[in-house]
Amino acid sequence: MRDRTRGPHLAPVLRRTPFAAWWWTVVPAAVTALLLLGIPGWSELRLAGMAFWVMLCFVVLGELRPVVASGRLDPDGVSLSTAFLFAVMLAWGAELAVFGVIVATLVGETARRKRAFAGIFNGAQYVLSYAAAWAILSVFGWSATPAAPALLTPTSLLPTILAAVAYHLVNLAVVGIAIGALERRPVRVTIFENVRYYTLTTGAVLALAPLVVVVAEKHWGFLPLLLLPLYLLWKTAAMSLEREQHALHDGLTGLANRLSLADQVSRYLAEGKPGAICLLDLDRFKDVNDTLGHAVGDDLLKLVAERLRTGVREGDVAARIGGDEFVLLLDVEDEIEALDVVERLGRRLTDPYDLGGARLEVEVSIGVALLPQHGDDLEILQRRADAAMYAAKAAGEVVVVFDEDLIRDTPQRLSLLAELRQAVANGELEVHYQPKVAVSDGRPLGLEALVRWRHPERGLLAPAAFLPLAERTAVMRSLTASVLDQVMRQLATWRADGLAVPVAVNTSLHDLSDPGFTATVQAGLAEHGLDTGLLVLEITEEALLGDPTRALATLDALQAAGVELSLDDFGTGHASLTRLKRLPVAEVKIDRSFVLNLDADVEGQDTAIVRSVVQLAAGLGLRCVAEGVETRASLDILADMGCQIAQGYLIARPLPVAEATDWLRAHVVPAVGDLIGER
Repeated sequence: MRDRTRGPHLAPVLRRTPFAAWWWTVVPAAVTALLLLGIPGWSELRLAGMAFWVMLCFVVLGELRPVVASGRLDPDGVSLSTAFLFAVMLAWGAELAVFGVIVATLVGETARRKRAFAGIFNGAQYVLSYAAAWAILSVFGWSATPAAPALLTPTSLLPTILAAVAYHLVNLAVVGIAIGALERRPVRVTIFENVRYYTLTTGAVLALAPLVVVVAEKHWGFLPLLLLPLYLLWKTAAMSLEREQHALHDGLTGLANRLSLADQVSRYLAEGKPGAICLLDLDRFKDVNDTLGHAVGDDLLKLVAERLRTGVREGDVAARIGGDEFVLLLDVEDEIEALDVVERLGRRLTDPYDLGGARLEVEVSIGVALLPQHGDDLEILQRRADAAMYAAKAAGEVVVVFDEDLIRDTPQRLSLLAELRQAVANGELEVHYQPKVAVSDGRPLGLEALVRWRHPERGLLAPAAFLPLAERTAVMRSLTASVLDQVMRQLATWRADGLAVPVAVNTSLHDLSDPGFTATVQAGLAEHGLDTGLLVLEITEEALLGDPTRALATLDALQAAGVELSLDDFGTGHASLTRLKRLPVAEVKIDRSFVLNLDADVEGQDTAIVRSVVQLAAGLGLRCVAEGVETRASLDILADMGCQIAQGYLIARPLPVAEATDWLRAHVVPAVGDLIGER
């Protein structure tokens, strides 16, 4: 079994995982089998004679030099030690065979630098396999001991074949279940994956065992003659591996080629495994070829390939499909994880290159398509990643994730996205503020910051005109940073004027996936001398679905820093109720779709939902804010239900800074401590 887990020594099997459970099943079973079969003493080893020791040398050699015929199907290769260990069992019995297994495991796992848990498991799987084979031989009355070795005759053929079959089936099952537990794939798939290849190679190796026994029966001195055919076998396998490398890898860069990539993508889709196809294109690569020559261009491609090869994680595939186009197949769970990997690689690829006596700076555009969401074959996925890549080029972004909108109204949308990126840099974004008041008496309890874009030609744009575009690119982080900066500056001004109220700022999935987001917020508050109680960060359930573990870590860090959190659009997500108890929020906001027509809710469905949310929030000790309050009747209904805070056009529309300031001055402003403490 290949070592596919992380962690030192025995750590991976000391956790509560399916693999750990299987490990603790297999290893004790192997120890029991070992005790039943017995371990030979020195006297038994001496009785076996020189033939046994020569075979043991072949066992060690086979472990040190496995036969690797296919890096795609079996990168670890087939160990020829199996032939000689099986021969030892046929000739001298199970005791000497398991002794050879222990020696082979110590040598092989040490040479391959496997960790303790993997080495122990591999030794255990072989002990169980040989125990199964010996059980079959015992049924046929097989007699073989160091003192009285077995003599093979034509009648030995049937039990030998059946023992080999038992060995192979047990080995397939034990390893297949382990891989299924590790990779969380169906056991049926992992046991029978490439079963034809493994059966042929294992069968070929086991078929050598009886021949080795027959040679040893004649005289051990003939055994070294096996070195020549074994050497030819190694050489043939090496030639086969070299041919496979040429067939599946790009000749210039050594990365995987289109054929290899298609094979990997097909496997992902067949297993229903999530992942991402990322198409990378070097911007203005033609200029490099035209200016410095094709030789320098080829050298640049090799350096890019090397950065990709060393930059991707284990399990990811980097391929070159022609020209300056590269494709990555990422082993990721979702869009957020894919963006994290690709953005890191993008930064790595844009570091300067020293080539042809010149220092080159290369820009890269990357399009991402998720599988299986965006397609069920490589051609479709690649087309959609290509569309996203050209969107990245047009917008001046490094990375863009495919969206159906990219193939509708593409020129206008891409142009707007490019303008938005520049608008953030030029300070064209402005913040409007919508008041929130106490339902009971209309006291102002805070404001929500809502971004607008003062477009130089199209005028003031509402969030719906540009935020959906930004949310699928890295520009969303810079947009949030711009809004936060403006809000904190304004908060400092209002505090100096005695108008301090908490202001809520919306965050995105990009912000919550950023490990440095909490530090950024803290630095901004410190720079403007603001108390953490003056800032509330609003999150949505959508922002939590991308990478819940990382998002929850960010939320915990923000809460620990003293920043209050509000769950926006509550009730619209499919798992809000189950998530709410785990979130460190101080406030929930009932989505406006349930509040908007509360006063005209004849069937009572919205009323029932709002009442349930209000009661749930009260039970959890959370503030409850109703959005979309537009009539006095709706406000009265909310008051009867016990909802504490209202926000909507009845109170005020989103106001520019000057008007928001006037609104605050016209109303009674309670102390900040009262605002934060109210539940």
